[in-house]
Amino acid sequence: MPRRLKLDIPGPDRRVTPGDVLAKGWTPLFAPDLAAPLRMVLEIGFGRGEFLIDLALRAPAVAHVGVEISRKRVLKQARRLAKSEIANVRLVHGTGEQALADLIGPASLEAVWINFSDPWPKKRHHRRRLVQAPLVAAVADRMKRGGVLHVATDDVPYAEHIDAVLAAESQLENVFAPARWLADVPGRTPTAYELEWRAEGRPLHFFAYQRISG
Repeated sequence: MPRRLKLDIPGPDRRVTPGDVLAKGWTPLFAPDLAAPLRMVLEIGFGRGEFLIDLALRAPAVAHVGVEISRKRVLKQARRLAKSEIANVRLVHGTGEQALADLIGPASLEAVWINFSDPWPKKRHHRRRLVQAPLVAAVADRMKRGGVLHVATDDVPYAEHIDAVLAAESQLENVFAPARWLADVPGRTPTAYELEWRAEGRPLHFFAYQRISG
């Protein structure tokens, strides 16, 4: 039998709702753990959450927002954070598109991370892919000048799609140019899935695009 999902939060609850953000703004939601003005980083689709936690641990003075469409994963991450001393993370159950449209102000992010989102390999499903021109334009608008969008995938056709979408965004420039992407990034902490895929010999693709205007 599958294990029953635990619903209690054994400590501070780091979840916030879109309504909370709209009503209060981010600064009160990170208080008293972080003081204004906030430096903010966003991860869209944090999955198991280990990458988000690593980011937060590496930069304890930076506000980290994790957005995840799976309510179960948000709950599990909230329980994990509640048992830790990590106070610079807030979790939102929702989509990246919603967060960028409604919850993040222009020129407010220092970095955005999208790690191994679903490649939706069948052609009829390509419209469901997360990395699309409108989302990338929204990311560019909400990053500060010099902010960096990081994207990773293990899927070759999706990598080609991501490359085309990112290269077409006029507000961004490729940090890794003249390479379109890198197969490995020194100093990057791998996700659990990433380690599995490396062991299987899958090709990995890492993109980094910096906002150049604004």
